[in-house]
This record gives sequence, structure tokens and C-alpha cells, in this order.
Amino acid sequence: MNGQHHHTTRQDSAVTVIGLGPMGQAMTRTLLAAGLEVTVWNRTAGRAAGVVADGATLAATPREAVEASDLVILSLTDYQAMYDILGSAGESLAGRTLVNLSSDTPDRSREAAAWAAGHDATFLTGGVMVPAPMVGTEAAYVYYSGPGESVQSHLGTLTLLGTPKHLGADPGLAQMMYQAQLVVFLSTLSGLMHATAMLGTAGVKATEAMPELLSAADSIGDILRAGEDRPGTALDAGEHPGDLSTVTMMGATCDHIVETSASLGLDLALPLAVQSHYRRAIGNGHGGDNWTRIIDSIRGPR
Repeated sequence: MNGQHHHTTRQDSAVTVIGLGPMGQAMTRTLLAAGLEVTVWNRTAGRAAGVVADGATLAATPREAVEASDLVILSLTDYQAMYDILGSAGESLAGRTLVNLSSDTPDRSREAAAWAAGHDATFLTGGVMVPAPMVGTEAAYVYYSGPGESVQSHLGTLTLLGTPKHLGADPGLAQMMYQAQLVVFLSTLSGLMHATAMLGTAGVKATEAMPELLSAADSIGDILRAGEDRPGTALDAGEHPGDLSTVTMMGATCDHIVETSASLGLDLALPLAVQSHYRRAIGNGHGGDNWTRIIDSIRGPR
């Protein structure tokens, strides 16, 4: 355990980054620009050349990287990669804070927190909500979950990467919020591509289609916010007043989209999935309710 204390004097100025994909590199550069001592390690050492030229120190082993700082940030493909890399660091983890910004499932995040606790380390789950080029900018924000005091004690360093948003003690929460955001993001991207393909069959170029479609995407938030004082209030109350848009009305639109897409020879996976939400709500006798009623079948049988 002798590696546990020799570095504490450098606690606020030293940070370790493990994993140097585009996100890891962006974080390393942001931390270096703020004057911190950054130690890095990457499975393919050549990936570190750029950040080393910018002032980072390349550790020879994961253990050496961990021992250089109290705060260890991981930016990897998944959680298994963390176990593979830190498995050899063992007792060096004691007393340190691990911040895993890798994507995986909420359950794996909870398992990882228990694993870290078994090594006397503190664990924070994180979800970076901007692409790599935006790390460290005003627009950047990062969701965290795990011990709040741990976020507070490293607040200065974490804030450099983006505004920290602490969701609570459950290690799975940040991962859940990250994935929830990506459900909206990825579903919207698939919708944009389906719509662009649809218009393409009529000879409309993507350069003409995208500005129109993006303005529609932009307006969704405004439309939903205008519907009530606090979006989600009626949903939380289990109320689905159908005075503006009903399940039946939206379901008819879904039917037309499926029919048109089929006639154009387009892939039907997305429109059929959306149609199924409305069909189930209608089948359950909720045709006259607001479109939000589709959440029932999404929640699954209870």
C-alpha cells in the first residue's frame, strides 16, 4: 500500500487519463491547457504521441499511471476494458477516485462501483454529453453518479471538462441518463435518414431536404414546452388529455408513413416500430387520449 500516500501533495494538480481515443485525447489536452500534470496510458502506446508532445507524461504500465494521481479518468470502449487494464494495478487503486466515462449498462456500472470499493477505491460513473471537439467548452456538460462528496472534492478538475451534473448516489444513474439522451439522439438521427431517403425517391437532394427536416427537429422541444407549464407534469400524474393530438390521429399518420415507405421500397423497421406504439394504445382502448399514452406499452406489461 506504500503507493497510497506519496502523491497526495500533488492531489489537486495531477490527474491520470487512461484511454486515448478522440475523447481521451480531448480531455487530456483540456487538462494540460489548464496547467495540470497529466499522466496517460493507452493500450496502443503510439496513440499517446500527440498528447505527450503537448506535455503529458506517458506511463509505462497501468499501475504506474494509477500511482501518478489521486484522480484516474477512464475513457474506454466499455467496462470490461477497465477490468482488463486495471486488473494488474490491484492494491495501487486504494484511496483513489476512479471516474469511468465509458459507455456500458447501468448494471455494469453498479458492479464496477462494488469492484472498486473492494479495492478501497471510490467510483464515479460519468457520461460526457458532447462530442470530443466540444470537451472543455461552455457547451460541455457531464452527468455523474456515485458519492456526491467525491464529485465535490474533485470539482475543480471535473469542471474543466464540462459542467458537472451530479444525479445521485446510485452508480447506474449517470449511465442511464447518458443512454436516455442517446435514445432521443439516435432515434432522431434514424428518423432524419429515413425522411431524407423518402424525399430522395422524389428527386429531392439531401442538401435541400436536410434544412427543412432539421427545422422540424429543432421545433419539437418548443412544441412540447409550449403544451404545458412543466413538460412531464401530466405524464407524472398519469394524465393523457386528448384535446390537441390523439393516439388515433397520430396512429393514422403512422399508417400513412408505413404505406408510403413500403410503396417506395424503403426499410420499414423504424416506421413499423413507431406504428406499433400507437396500434397497441388504440388496441387498449386509449385512442382518444393524448399521444403520450404510448408510454404504457413502452413501459411493458406490469
